[in-house]
Amino acid sequence: MFNRNRYLPSLAAIASIAMVAGCGVFSSDASEDADPIVVGTTSPPSTLDPAAAWDSSWELMRNVYQPLLNYSPGGTEPEPDAAESCEFTDNDSTTYSCTLREGLKFSNGHTLDAKAVKHSFDRIKKINVNGGPAGLLTTLSRVQTKGDREVVFHLSQPDATFPLVLTTPAMSIVDPEEYPADKLREDGKITGSGPYNLSSFKEGETAELTTNENYQGIADIKNSGITIRYFSDSAEEVKALKAKEIDVIYRGLGAEDIVDIQANHDEQGLQIVENATTEISYLVFNPAKDTWAKNPAVRKAVAQVLDRPALAHNIYKDTVEPLYSMIPRGLVGHTTGFFDDYGNPSANKAKKILAEAGITERVPLTLWYTTDRYGSQTKPAFEELKRQLEASGLFTITLKSRPWKDYFEGYQKGEYPVFGRGWNPDFNDADNFIAPFVGEQNALGTPYDAPEIIDELLPRSRAESDRGAVSEEFEKAQQILVDDARLIPLWQGKAYTAANEEIAGLENVIDVATMMTMWQLSWKTSW
Repeated sequence: MFNRNRYLPSLAAIASIAMVAGCGVFSSDASEDADPIVVGTTSPPSTLDPAAAWDSSWELMRNVYQPLLNYSPGGTEPEPDAAESCEFTDNDSTTYSCTLREGLKFSNGHTLDAKAVKHSFDRIKKINVNGGPAGLLTTLSRVQTKGDREVVFHLSQPDATFPLVLTTPAMSIVDPEEYPADKLREDGKITGSGPYNLSSFKEGETAELTTNENYQGIADIKNSGITIRYFSDSAEEVKALKAKEIDVIYRGLGAEDIVDIQANHDEQGLQIVENATTEISYLVFNPAKDTWAKNPAVRKAVAQVLDRPALAHNIYKDTVEPLYSMIPRGLVGHTTGFFDDYGNPSANKAKKILAEAGITERVPLTLWYTTDRYGSQTKPAFEELKRQLEASGLFTITLKSRPWKDYFEGYQKGEYPVFGRGWNPDFNDADNFIAPFVGEQNALGTPYDAPEIIDELLPRSRAESDRGAVSEEFEKAQQILVDDARLIPLWQGKAYTAANEEIAGLENVIDVATMMTMWQLSWKTSW
């Protein structure tokens, strides 16, 4: 089902990236008179400022901001976007240089130059939002400008993954006149250089995107604009699609909805496209918050009891697959560590683990989940986890939940003892399923001291330009995670996009980082 090499970019291509001819012009397919395409999602942004974003906010940012490198439709290797070319200029992957396209402007008409790029990266590190994207820049030592168009990134150690980091929306270029150097922008507006302008935004409701006349870059825009509608309830989102109130759904399709549309799409006038992804779902234990979560025996007992196949089949109707390591199938370094160490679910084995640690009473745990980020199956999924854990006779489980914006702020502050997270990769390399979760500054807001991973395995793997040759380092890193059981993988998902029959472009609209490139959508009647 998964091509092992599908998501692994050629580092020879990454090392020297030149501009693709013909990019940066609007497609003749886009009709100025056509209505905007309405996209529904359950993933509202938690922030509009890239310096604070390491979450689903990227899905909006991908379409309104512009990074130096990006992915073309269906592509798996970084290509120039705001950059004209990029390359490592040394032999040990510590100096990376990018030359900008000529004549770049922000949507407000201000010049986008090398100083703006330096400003954008410097502020990410200076503001240093807890759980924010500064964690992606741990190897970035300093940014240097040479003239108006050249930017040089000096790295503290070899890092062959750095070009991949540059593709993420967190590394988008912002206008120094609109985005302060030492604090986040807070006026609810966006000034970018991407394919679209954010013409209006109502938090939790809508985002109106209009084409950016100043845009130069990789996108070939095939529509006149996009309206994003944010839903807190998946059932309402699907109802709106069937009623032709929205045209496309990405994020929020429930398992029953997927099965229903797959079986009845002709009668419903709908279409649905499935793409294999490296999206994962997992549990996070926060030792700093709770003494039970701090106890390795408790965490291992939970890992021993969980029945992933039952969760995938009974709740997700096989639209996801059981996952036994933090690195998903399809990437170098994937293992089945949690199955290898724990085998099939067993209450007796879990009871023994607890007894050997002197725990004989039921363990009380509070599990947190978000109500509106990962689709309608999230609540029943956590109810199933509660059922499994309590059926063992070893746990007493309390479930709590919050809407995503509040939930996101809560885990950034370390408020939850055990909580659920999903992970859509920043870039498809095994590094991105290990590095974001460890260290003092990580994407989970829960410091995780893992010195062997941080000081030895990650640096050694990043020094290797052949990403297919780093399996040993990542297999060792994963075994450390299995032994700690602070992160417990649950399932690996697929990307489903549903739309009415009049929409074209679904096949390539989801990029390699599982974000929607909305410029690919078009009306079939405009062909």
